[in-house]
Amino acid sequence: MKAPHLIAVAAALSVISSSAPAQFVKGNEAVKVMPDGRKSVETPPQPAFTLAAPCPAARDGCAGGGWNMVETEAGLQECTELYARPGTCRTSTYGSEKRSRLWVVKKQGQWMQCQYPDLASKCVSTKALPLSAVQ
Repeated sequence: MKAPHLIAVAAALSVISSSAPAQFVKGNEAVKVMPDGRKSVETPPQPAFTLAAPCPAARDGCAGGGWNMVETEAGLQECTELYARPGTCRTSTYGSEKRSRLWVVKKQGQWMQCQYPDLASKCVSTKALPLSAVQ
């Protein structure tokens, strides 16, 4: 028979793991786990033309059209743009705050924006108009 405190811990872990939201997109080709266990992350390349000055993630109103959820070397980040330039990202609030979000992923060698953290959801090219959802 298991000790009562072990049963309580196991039950709590079961609830946490079953209700915890995805903090990554399964199948995102931009994220690779190396043989030594390190994670290698690719972010979308910046266009050849000059971009406007970045709107910092810390400034109110910079993510007016919704947050771009981008996997970076620092983990999942909320970014004001899909390129994840320095200063445009902050730690993810996914699972704790409801916001309009797009998931930036690499699928079949192409950069895509997905409506949900699932490659089977509505995904369009980063060059197309995205379909964000509050989540």
